[in-house]
Amino acid sequence: MRNSGVMVHSKSAESNSYAQDFPVSVEIQLLGGLSNGEERTTANVCTPGTAVEINGEVNYEHCINSTSKTYDGDQWVHVEAIVLGDESITHIVEGDTVLIYQKPQVGGGYISKDLEGKDWDDFGVENKQEWIDKEGTTLKEGYIALQAESHPIDFKNIKLLNLCGCKDPKAKNYKAYYIKENNPTCIYE
Repeated sequence: MRNSGVMVHSKSAESNSYAQDFPVSVEIQLLGGLSNGEERTTANVCTPGTAVEINGEVNYEHCINSTSKTYDGDQWVHVEAIVLGDESITHIVEGDTVLIYQKPQVGGGYISKDLEGKDWDDFGVENKQEWIDKEGTTLKEGYIALQAESHPIDFKNIKLLNLCGCKDPKAKNYKAYYIKENNPTCIYE
């Protein structure tokens, strides 16, 4: 199946219900090509217990395809994610931006109050009311989880870069790559 992923804004493993299939998170779904030659995008977004906004509208689809090409066979594929808290997430594959969405939030899928209990047990969610109470809350932070759902996968060169910091060029700790301003952290001589 060649199905794996990187989950961002994930809840901690220790807070997951014992039988729960997936942590509440935003998954950057990584898919390899199929043996039948069918086109299959990668760096899609899947939303176990979450939803995202696209074009100003909350989208509750469980998986939303990117615009990437298909990557067949065993090969390294360079994937980047630019995660700006609860503002936006951008997926980049081999240097091409393939998906952008905003406002990742709790709700949808197997933890939606609209399900009125349906499917909760199928996914092992034991703390239903806790998640119903959080529905619509945007996800600003969380853990990063690596997923191997249906086959072995190798990850290499995993790098994290904080994109929030001092954007004043006169400060000692200014970095040109900062995207989001946090000037109270600026250090001056």
